[in-house]
Amino acid sequence: MKILLIEDDPEISDMLKNFLLTENYEVTAAFDGEEALAAFSAENYSLVLLDLMIPKKSGMEVMKAIRLTSIVPIIILSARDSDSDKALGLGLGADDYITKPFSVTEVLARIKANIRRTTLYAPHSAKEEPGESLLSAGSLLMDPDNYTLQKNGTQIELTSKEFEILKLLMKNPKKVYTKEQIYSLIWKDAYLGDENAVNVHISRLRTKIEDDPRAPKYIVTVWGIGYKLGDVQ
Repeated sequence: MKILLIEDDPEISDMLKNFLLTENYEVTAAFDGEEALAAFSAENYSLVLLDLMIPKKSGMEVMKAIRLTSIVPIIILSARDSDSDKALGLGLGADDYITKPFSVTEVLARIKANIRRTTLYAPHSAKEEPGESLLSAGSLLMDPDNYTLQKNGTQIELTSKEFEILKLLMKNPKKVYTKEQIYSLIWKDAYLGDENAVNVHISRLRTKIEDDPRAPKYIVTVWGIGYKLGDVQ
């Protein structure tokens, strides 16, 4: 497994790189945004570890550029720990968010969980559901095979987890999912009671697909239980 580590602090970079090497990962270290994008275009990576505060191009700029061509898992490493910072990072395409200071064992656990989702569960799902048919709801048209979503013919860019959440609801329009179920099915990991990840992704998804995110019609809250696809025609 190849990991692209984008971190401008040499001590943190060396610590993470040396630890991940002992766990049998191949690690490429980049120390600024331009170096990071050059490294990303030169290799195929299983995961990206991304610090937000890096020179030349910010972490957010790097993430936007990566998301134009790839759905590789991206884990943000940042000293910014406010909910708004986390919401912004996740909304722009990150799959996970770890605040500094952190333990290397936590980083390793998050890496394994995100890589497991893309390398183990995704191929397994593909075998079970070869050639998934198009999904539609109201003005939305989803092509699960090509990872595309259109609304009234206009392409909507989603992160991988936003796409998977919406696909889950569109494939099961009558079913209500709890936050625990959504987390377990999409993150492919044990739910530890942290609702923030699900809440942030639902909120960002609503801003992208709803006519009025404050009065959602596609992703409806079932109070006290969770979420379901709205009754849209």
